[in-house]
Amino acid sequence: MPTTAKLFQLLNEAIVLLLGALLILLAISGRVGLPTRPAALIALGVIFLYWGARAWVRRESPTHCVPAKIRAGSLVLVGLLVLGIPLLPLRYIPTLLGSAGVVLVFRGILGVILFARSKELRPQT
Repeated sequence: MPTTAKLFQLLNEAIVLLLGALLILLAISGRVGLPTRPAALIALGVIFLYWGARAWVRRESPTHCVPAKIRAGSLVLVGLLVLGIPLLPLRYIPTLLGSAGVVLVFRGILGVILFARSKELRPQT
């Protein structure tokens, strides 16, 4: 029987998937431009990098190691992509935004798949 924490984790992965889809939609629409406060985007990128690095070095049990590494790696990758938005020319913004969205969509899909395949959800025979 799934616990409340496990169901919250599933909801979290679904939200990450939807956030990634929103970023892809913004990148495709072409309605993105140079941010008015690039320092905020740089701070956001640094926060994502720190959060991902902290999650990467955290000790996890062997059964939860792969999902934790996927979450940490996606945070680092999205942090690097967000850092590139104010630093690269304007024509690369939709590509960087779309790439960050793709990373988050893949993280959400992998998180849901790994959640569904976990031992804790299988009925005991």
